[in-house]
Amino acid sequence: MSIELSGVTIAYGTQVAVADASFVLPRGAVGLLGRNGAGKTSILRALLGLVRPAAGTMRILDLPQDADPREVRRRVGYMPERDCWIPGLNGFETVALAGQLSGLPERQAFRRAHEVLWLVGLEEQRYRAVAGYSTGMRQKVKLATALVHDPDLLFLDEPTNGLDPGGRVEMLDLIGRMANELGKSVVLSSHILQDVERTCGHVVLMERGKVLASGAVGELTRHARRAFDLVVEGCPAERLVPALTADGVLAVTDRGSGRLALEVGESFSPAVVFGAVQACGGVVRRLVEQRRSLEDVFLGAVRAGAEVG
Repeated sequence: MSIELSGVTIAYGTQVAVADASFVLPRGAVGLLGRNGAGKTSILRALLGLVRPAAGTMRILDLPQDADPREVRRRVGYMPERDCWIPGLNGFETVALAGQLSGLPERQAFRRAHEVLWLVGLEEQRYRAVAGYSTGMRQKVKLATALVHDPDLLFLDEPTNGLDPGGRVEMLDLIGRMANELGKSVVLSSHILQDVERTCGHVVLMERGKVLASGAVGELTRHARRAFDLVVEGCPAERLVPALTADGVLAVTDRGSGRLALEVGESFSPAVVFGAVQACGGVVRRLVEQRRSLEDVFLGAVRAGAEVG
């Protein structure tokens, strides 16, 4: 266990940002997934001791529930969503200052600054002013400041914000290295489902301050209807669709030009499709299964929550 929340409510005056949130996060890479305003950042701030919950209890790593926030921050690295660099400082000075503020002696902070800047790929740019960095480079500096004191747990709040596709891939690869090679526990807070699905093995889905679902990605995406993309030739859809549904296909969507989308049950065999197409005098050109994604899980959970609400 890296984090445990039980009945946590966070409010700003009369505005409730998080309502009765309960979940347990394992060690490794974990995604805190939800749209902007879902309450993800509020949870991270509460865990860091920057916001006091109105109700509930929280635990981080092996620290007691009433641990001093300074002790929590000694064990945790935080990469905030917004830019947070100091005008006039270069990359090395920025990271070294963060190391000293976390309690490292000056000499050790300097050494660690060089190490983590090399790790994130900024060793050749470390003496340039951060104000002149690109968006991707500033994101890397934030990651380096979160790593400089060698924390056990990393909170990364929207780390791919503002990055182009190449920069996103590079950042996600760095996050994967943190969890898989360096043994860090990582909480990735994001509204981008593909980023979480690519990087994390466990996820918490949030919407409007409430936890919709929590669990291993494989478990959340497993229990669902299977879907296939089908392309046929020489078989009219008006003949094929009734044949497929008669053979156990749950739903068929005709997309035109011989392309169909199929929804099937767990026990479905592709042989059913080949048999139906052959019986209609056609040929299967393409049959590809589409796995259920986190997007399907998230949208389904949002719809279910809206119906209950």
